Amino acid sequence: MNITGSTNIVGLIGNPVEHSFSPQMHNAAFKALNLDYTYVAFDVNPADLKTAINGAKSLNIKGFNVTIPHKINVMKYLDKLDDIAKLIGAVNTIDFKDLKGYNTDGIGAIKAIEEIDSVKNKNIVIAGAGGASRAISFYLAKYGADKITILNRNIDKAKNLANDILNSNLIEDIKTDSISQINNYLNDSDILINTTPVGMSPNINDKPIASAENMHEDLIVFDAVYNPNETVLLKEAIKANAKPVYGIKMLLYQGAESFKIWTGQNPPIDVMEDILIKTLNLK
Repeated sequence: MNITGSTNIVGLIGNPVEHSFSPQMHNAAFKALNLDYTYVAFDVNPADLKTAINGAKSLNIKGFNVTIPHKINVMKYLDKLDDIAKLIGAVNTIDFKDLKGYNTDGIGAIKAIEEIDSVKNKNIVIAGAGGASRAISFYLAKYGADKITILNRNIDKAKNLANDILNSNLIEDIKTDSISQINNYLNDSDILINTTPVGMSPNINDKPIASAENMHEDLIVFDAVYNPNETVLLKEAIKANAKPVYGIKMLLYQGAESFKIWTGQNPPIDVMEDILIKTLNLK
């Protein structure tokens, strides 16, 4: 990497950030396109978030990704919000050109799923009602899903999310239920999305949220967990001859959207995916 006096800086803010694969992914993409950018991870204490944003503006940093725990609080320090980021109520990408916040998590999931089939007019079940579920649900509604069912241990939390989505007027048919009832919904569903941490490393032998015997061959099963790559849920999907979608794809496509926002160029998806595969030791 040849850093010069004109190199553009982008990066990640979070707490912690040491586990992130974003620097490898983005720096490989910049190198492939011969762009004078570099991507750095910054560990920012929540108490220093405002100072970090103001400092980044002063230092002419071009953009940030934003991860836990800053995705919500950072919005108060921005001048503009993308419409869907405003609906979601969280930001994972900042463009310092106009100090505008975006949320690319949801579009990352949509693009991952749509490698297999469109989400339009589909009946979709989502496990979990946290931040990832919120981002993905709003994008599903925006992209024309016919019906969304949100399942969660805390049903009130699922109902609150469902009401927020209904109030956006993007979709009319939303249901909620306990995640313990998931197997009752799969027979009539086109897509199952897991946004819970079930099966995430180091708990790779967790009981999956759904079993193969309740899945059908046309069911698309997407797990937002990407470590391990083949989660307990995706193993069940493969066993049922359903269509698995790996969490690494969401990581890939949300990063690609951020890249596009900062640079105005289409990123080299193949290069970004290859570096993720190598970094995660998937080959």
